Amino acid sequence: MPKFSSKRRVDHSASEMFDLVADVERYPEFVPLCSALKIRQRMTKPDGTEVLVADMTVSFKLVKESFTSRVTLDRTNLKILVEYLQGPFSNLENRWTFEPKGQEGGNDVCDVGFFLGYEFKSRMLAMLMGSMFDAAFARFSTAFEKRADAIYGRPKLASS
Repeated sequence: MPKFSSKRRVDHSASEMFDLVADVERYPEFVPLCSALKIRQRMTKPDGTEVLVADMTVSFKLVKESFTSRVTLDRTNLKILVEYLQGPFSNLENRWTFEPKGQEGGNDVCDVGFFLGYEFKSRMLAMLMGSMFDAAFARFSTAFEKRADAIYGRPKLASS
């Protein structure tokens, strides 16, 4: 199963980055390959975690595929878990973590962890989309960082 993971220090707070990743409806505006995203259901559990069921459509050239997943937004622990429900994959695992790291150079910073593992049901689809998926996932972290800079402002430079 192809896997991609990264951990990057970003010049934004953990809560800002959590909010940015949790705002899934905005993904078509900046996430590579995401052409559409629709929330089917939204509920809050007694422990305060929010659970979404969402349909995401990914497009690349003539290939367009949609899949459904359950997204658990755990604001208290600054974690997001995406569980695959239905679509062209036989397996899809996605996790985000946001670890506050205090301040550096006068900016709040955090470590953003991202993990994705996936496997297509169809060998043909895997051949068509596999390498393109890998390239897109490598750009995910950068896309979210650029989005954070656009939404929250570029980090200020430390004064000497």
